[in-house]
Amino acid sequence: MNYQPTKGILLGLLALTLWNCKTSDPEPTPYESGVLILNQGNFSQNNGTISFLPRTGTAVATSIFQTANPSMSISGSLQGYTDVNGKGLILVDNSTAGQDKVEIVESATFKSRATLKTPDIENPRQVISAGPNKAYISCWDVSGDFNAGTFYKDPGYIAVVDLNTNAVVKKIPAVKGVEKMVVAGTEVFVGSGTYTGSKTLLIIDLNTDTEKQRIDFGSTPEPIAVDATGKLWIQAGNDLVQIDPASRIVAKRITFAAAPGSVVISTDKRAFYYTLSGKTYRLPIEATAAPGSQILARSFSALGIDPQTKRIYGSVIPSYAQAGYVLRYEETGALVDSVRAEIAPFGFYFR
Repeated sequence: MNYQPTKGILLGLLALTLWNCKTSDPEPTPYESGVLILNQGNFSQNNGTISFLPRTGTAVATSIFQTANPSMSISGSLQGYTDVNGKGLILVDNSTAGQDKVEIVESATFKSRATLKTPDIENPRQVISAGPNKAYISCWDVSGDFNAGTFYKDPGYIAVVDLNTNAVVKKIPAVKGVEKMVVAGTEVFVGSGTYTGSKTLLIIDLNTDTEKQRIDFGSTPEPIAVDATGKLWIQAGNDLVQIDPASRIVAKRITFAAAPGSVVISTDKRAFYYTLSGKTYRLPIEATAAPGSQILARSFSALGIDPQTKRIYGSVIPSYAQAGYVLRYEETGALVDSVRAEIAPFGFYFR
């Protein structure tokens, strides 16, 4: 006897097939929540990388850009990273002239979406979010002869990137050796690197992407962060300077015995962590004198504060020819663990 499927069974099978089509597994997002370790690599070997470290456990995923893009590599010294509205921007400085770039990736998967190249990008130094779909990238521009004192082109520039089109839409003339940038309200405060000789603090209007003001700061200004009271902090040599970003008036100046290293702000924005003379300190924003309180009897190449756990991250660079390490501590200074990173870990990005 031939078996004839009923109409109801056929409809049920059809519905099940359609349901399976509509509920296919979503694309995995392996790097959506955790800590990115930024590894500079050896500049002459162009082997910078990004590692991913979960908040719990010590299983580090290495070279995640190349893992997500097997036919590609960073191919340069890593200089910075940030997320802007679902996209990640990786700054790459190559030892060969004309090979600098910015890789734009999906922030959750690190799959490549676009590459910004020279001449739009020359010696990129730092990247910040400048709007829902806009990024600012500070660039030294084409470097010159260090021995002749012309290494830093004057001025450098800030590349304005439209992340809707993944293109550089404008270059804002900046200052020689332009590097660090901090957003305060609708303005960006821009400084330069310690060894550039530039003493100018540049202020840019975020709404118009134009220069608003230049201030002679007396020494090289390196903007750090805006604190819980809305004041902007700037490192200037051995000093940390607090200013009112609206009035531009200096509120106070704290002088250290030497230039503090790797200054980062706490999660609540009420204190700074920094390294000095082989130790790590915590300095409340209410302080009027250095050095603050010692947290750890050692220093690091770079510090980071996890905004979720408030843990302290410190990187160790034994040399530029071998893997470095990342140590994690509780706020109290109690050691949590130590993990092996890649070559020259110099920074962290928390998400």
